[in-house]
Amino acid sequence: MKKAHWLTFAVALSAVSTVSFGQNAFQHCTAAFVGNKMVVDQYTTTGKSVLPSTTTGELSVQTVDLSPTSTKALDKIAFKVAIRDKDTKTLVMFSRDEYKQVSVQNVLAKCRKGDHIVLLTIDNQYALPHNEILVQ
Repeated sequence: MKKAHWLTFAVALSAVSTVSFGQNAFQHCTAAFVGNKMVVDQYTTTGKSVLPSTTTGELSVQTVDLSPTSTKALDKIAFKVAIRDKDTKTLVMFSRDEYKQVSVQNVLAKCRKGDHIVLLTIDNQYALPHNEILVQ
């Protein structure tokens, strides 16, 4: 009977350890930028990412230094771009290429109002919570 309890305890401990390590995979916070302006209006759980269809500049994903008073861009990281269709919700790759920056006009040229630009990080050490950008 005691062996069964120890076995159950060992399995439970192993499961907790695996879950804990999996949750800590992200080591760096990132955000989308057009030029030097962060796309999301506020880096919170309620932040909104919206771009007018007339936006110009270079779209990038950068690591950020978050403080209570500001968000500072640090380093550009590699990412991929997809577009989510507003009607069917179908997700299509913009290109097979990886980017550190891409002309936002080129991406927007393949979008309609109501579509979402979806940014995908290449490396799982980067958390990108605001990865969908609504095109207006």
